[in-house]
Amino acid sequence: MTPPGFLSSVPLWLIFSVTTVCIVAAGEAGRRYGVRRSSDDRADIGSLEGAILGLLALMIGFTFSIALARFDDRRQAVLAEANSIGTTALRAKLLPGSIGAESIALLKEYVGLRFSVMQQSSADEFEKILSQSNTIQLKLWTLASKAAAADPGMVPTGLYINSLNVMIDDQARRLAYFRARVPDLVLMILYAIAVVAIGFAGYADGLGNKGRQRPVRLMATIVALALWLIQDLDRPGSGLLGTDMQPLVDVALSLDQIAG
Repeated sequence: MTPPGFLSSVPLWLIFSVTTVCIVAAGEAGRRYGVRRSSDDRADIGSLEGAILGLLALMIGFTFSIALARFDDRRQAVLAEANSIGTTALRAKLLPGSIGAESIALLKEYVGLRFSVMQQSSADEFEKILSQSNTIQLKLWTLASKAAAADPGMVPTGLYINSLNVMIDDQARRLAYFRARVPDLVLMILYAIAVVAIGFAGYADGLGNKGRQRPVRLMATIVALALWLIQDLDRPGSGLLGTDMQPLVDVALSLDQIAG
């Protein structure tokens, strides 16, 4: 179900806990080391501290923009798929004989699968539901072929086939957006920069504030929260900020009315 990568399989709470501990520990270690050093080193370390904190801010902003853009892509993909399913169901009403009723019944089953496919936590269940969706698509296409054979010149059949083709394409597009994640390598580099940056911040703080502890821990926690938010945005099926599935719920309700 999930794209290849180690971080995609690690629970978010564990990532946040480990990240927070590592970053806070780096800041505290740097501060304690700075306390033991000469204050004269403050001028030498200040420019380096600013540069690496700036790099950290740039990396967080860059990675966050990627995760947020893909989050929005997934939301738009759900809306597009819901719209295409609804359009296909409306045009199915125009098909001759019992073909329209059979098609709408299949679409009702299909929208239920499309709603639940991203809620699965296991790869086997995900692939099973995806296979069922593909099977229904083939059945719908077979019914469309029968309608076209019955009346090749029928305009409603052509419109239905077009909307059915769009619906199938929308499934592929939504699946592609679901599998598109921030690469693990980018996240690992981001974590490494965060640890080093907070370590330098703690070191500089220790140099300038002998015997006093400034809020380096608070800054470290804020950085850990930002990294957790990036990971949450990047997980459509398991994070707190999951993809909004309301469009599919709405189209499922509308199918009941169309069928009636």
